[in-house]
Amino acid sequence: MKVAVWLLALFFFAVAVTLGARYNSGYVLVVSPPYRIELSLNLLVAVLLALLFVAYFAVRLVVVTSRLPAEVSDFRARQRREKAHAAMMDGLRAFFEGRYAKAERACAAALEMEQPPEMAAINATIAARSAHELRRYSQRDEFIDKAESSAPDEVTLRLMTHAELLLDEHRPDEALKLLDALRTTGTRQHTAALRLELKARQLSRDWVAVLDLLRQLERRNALDMNLIRQWRRHAHLEGFKSRTQDPQALKEYWQNISPLDKKDSKLAAAAAHAYATLSDCGAAHQIIEQSLDDRWDSELAELYGECVENDAIRQIERAEAWLKSHPNDAALLLALGKLCTHCELWGKAQNYLEASLSVEPSYTAHLALARLYEKVGRPEPAKDHYDKGLELALRRLELD
Repeated sequence: MKVAVWLLALFFFAVAVTLGARYNSGYVLVVSPPYRIELSLNLLVAVLLALLFVAYFAVRLVVVTSRLPAEVSDFRARQRREKAHAAMMDGLRAFFEGRYAKAERACAAALEMEQPPEMAAINATIAARSAHELRRYSQRDEFIDKAESSAPDEVTLRLMTHAELLLDEHRPDEALKLLDALRTTGTRQHTAALRLELKARQLSRDWVAVLDLLRQLERRNALDMNLIRQWRRHAHLEGFKSRTQDPQALKEYWQNISPLDKKDSKLAAAAAHAYATLSDCGAAHQIIEQSLDDRWDSELAELYGECVENDAIRQIERAEAWLKSHPNDAALLLALGKLCTHCELWGKAQNYLEASLSVEPSYTAHLALARLYEKVGRPEPAKDHYDKGLELALRRLELD
């Protein structure tokens, strides 16, 4: 619509100029002694318009000519940037395709071209990661240094990349120094950084820090809950192992564990075993009893018969109460057999151990029954159970 309007206006203007020139009889007299020039008004207007157009195009030509060097320079710089961008894209594509040698070459070439600092940081990072995948660690470190020199403001990108690569090389202490440096820059510890720190703390076996990081990641819903529970359990298990020589430290550690973690039967078993190692059977029994009352676990039931003190009769009564609800639990029957053996209740001990073997044959039950027969002076059945236990143990080793 606008084009049609402009065309109509142009036609009207042309018609008006034509009519004006046709009926205009005026002239212009130019006198410059001794010359005298007489021109028609129409010709003068045409000449002036022509001179105006010539002057305009002359000025434009001068302007374009003066700008030409700068435009040529801008064009060449734009070409270099486009070439660097194309090289970076080739490097990224090759990296994600797993073609690390090509990715390193492409990004290294892009680093030699003119580009903004953020692009230089990305190219150096991809080149460093590619060199790392190729196990060329010296070249990787050179690219990391180049990232620092070409883009000093891209601190987070460089430190996160370097820390991750060092962790992959199993160098947690150096990675932790980089993550600490990232924290001192004022950057908020985002989820990816916390995950890296978690891995570093696990490799350096700093289990207290691991538990703290797991709590932070759990609040952020950053990891699968099953994985968090698995790692938290492992950290607690390692914590128990490191405190088996210090009763006070073990007591404080168990008291500071959350009620939810205390309900974990694996942790309860580890804590009971640690107390048993310190010969504190009372604490071990209390942990096992509380855990079994809350949730039944055969491993804990078997452990109940390992640490025996003067209250063995009370333990037998407690275990027989559990037996009413779990009559076919081989581990509980084994524990009762051991407890009765300790109290020299030979008949009951033999019955419980034989019942355990009938439910589920095990090397431990055969060994306990063999020792019982030795104590009552019956070497033949004792030898028989030693042989059966050894045969069962060897068979399971072959299966494993």
